[in-house]
Amino acid sequence: MSETHAQDPAVQAAPRRPRGRPRKSAQHLDESGRRRELMEQAARLFLVKGYAATTTRDIAAAVGMHSGSPFYYFKSKSALLYAVMREGMEGALASQRQALEQLAPEADAHARLRALIRHHFDILLGPQSGFIPVMLYEWRSLTAAQKKGVSQVKDAYEAAWMPALEKLAAQGDLRAEPAIARLFIFGALNWSVQWFRVRGGCSLDQLADEALRLFAGKA
Repeated sequence: MSETHAQDPAVQAAPRRPRGRPRKSAQHLDESGRRRELMEQAARLFLVKGYAATTTRDIAAAVGMHSGSPFYYFKSKSALLYAVMREGMEGALASQRQALEQLAPEADAHARLRALIRHHFDILLGPQSGFIPVMLYEWRSLTAAQKKGVSQVKDAYEAAWMPALEKLAAQGDLRAEPAIARLFIFGALNWSVQWFRVRGGCSLDQLADEALRLFAGKA
């Protein structure tokens, strides 16, 4: 490098690139929030009106957008339905892992199954519960490729239940074949979206204890 170039103030003043992940711009954060809001309102409308009867105009109106604005975030209503289910399952899988990681190292199979049940009730009946009922009622509305994409995450979510169920079966506390028991358990838990709010009088913790007592004979 020549002496003249080395003393060039423009070169010397060039800012260094900051280390680490670049900060998200305010515009990016706003767009991310609007996308999430679209998904939440779409899930609500799909439950109330059904996927077929819900229009993109309905969804846009629910978030205060012009009728064509959702297409900035999703290329079609079908893509929005897929995002509701796929991203909902991805979030459920992540939070399920966190719930299991919070268990004490010495937690037994009953405690593990109880944690899985309690978390699943949060997914079904908690504040962010919209996507599971949509998945239960509108699965037929997905394309074959979309079903495959959602199933990949759903299978990983359900597979996490097998170690506890297999251990309980080996102990004699689960009297069904574990893979079949898992199907029965998910069927029973998922049906709670039909009756829990109407019936009331029971917390999600109490509900998890009752479910554990029913499936594995212990609370």
